[in-house]
Amino acid sequence: MKYPFLKSHPQYEIAQKQMSAGGGIVCFELKGGLERGRRFLDQLELLSLTANLGDSRSIASHPASTTHAKLSEAERLKVGITPGLIRISCGLEHKDDILEDVLQALDNSR
Repeated sequence: MKYPFLKSHPQYEIAQKQMSAGGGIVCFELKGGLERGRRFLDQLELLSLTANLGDSRSIASHPASTTHAKLSEAERLKVGITPGLIRISCGLEHKDDILEDVLQALDNSR
């Protein structure tokens, strides 16, 4: 999981200085690469699918097959876009509803 308010994140100290309560974007890596990332997005029911983040609705994106799809795999890796990277921008829905959608998409995308 990539989230700057986790002590294990490389920019944790910077996040502590710049933010008071963390942020609404969480990233994680799915095993299974590009195809698993696409299947995961296809299984989401609540979260909207878009390349843009930062809306009042919760949004999920798979940069390797959307915003960075035209780059080679080497170019994507150079900028930290791994094949199974998923970005979730949490919106105003209830946290339990967001979590439930993510968990069911994880199960159903295997």
